[in-house]
Amino acid sequence: MIARRAAKSKTAVRARSKKGVRDLVFLFDVDNTLLDNDRFQSDLFRHIEREFGRDARARYLAIFEELRDQLGYADYLGALERYRQQDLHDPRFLHMANWVIEYPFPQRLYPGALDVLKRVRKWGKAVILSDGDAVFQPRKVERSGIWKAVGGNVLIFIHKEQELECVENIYPARHYVMVDDKLRLLQAIKDIWKDRVTTVFVQQGHYARDKKATAEYRPADISIRRIADLLDIELRSWVQKKEVAK
Repeated sequence: MIARRAAKSKTAVRARSKKGVRDLVFLFDVDNTLLDNDRFQSDLFRHIEREFGRDARARYLAIFEELRDQLGYADYLGALERYRQQDLHDPRFLHMANWVIEYPFPQRLYPGALDVLKRVRKWGKAVILSDGDAVFQPRKVERSGIWKAVGGNVLIFIHKEQELECVENIYPARHYVMVDDKLRLLQAIKDIWKDRVTTVFVQQGHYARDKKATAEYRPADISIRRIADLLDIELRSWVQKKEVAK
């Protein structure tokens, strides 16, 4: 679901907020946080090269990166459409959209990802807070089993760090826990919510492993090597201790 369309009127939000403010809301990124998106990308690029050759792979990559610079997120289907516009005479490429849509995303969940979502739901509401397009990203979240695991609490923005007011309106809470693989986003969210958020940096995926890029940002409140490590951390107790210490 796209969050802008899901937001209620200001009157309705205020009425619900008075009744429904939770102590804790856990916000989870998807790509390279709960799901190995690097592996999906690698599979996609290899599949294009295997089916259509190196030139097709190189051209798709160029289009993909150009779109990402323009939009601010990865648009796999949009890149396929733009590729198609450039080469309408290769009907084989029409199958690529089906390949992407039907990709076996449950197999790309990181070990323990769904267990983590199940566990934190005992302490508060679990919500997906992701960037992405309005077609493929929801499909990925649903097909992987993540949508069901969070009870349908899914928000997908273009730039999620710019939509925190909307997040607060839909899921009001006294404290948030944000779990993500990008220190840049965690720092941006921390700068806005300050002590109202606990940031958790998951060191998975190519963004998290880019030491030069991560060195530009402050450390998160908690750093873990993999998402399953959250099964060994009493996050609720950690947040409560932090609140008492303030």
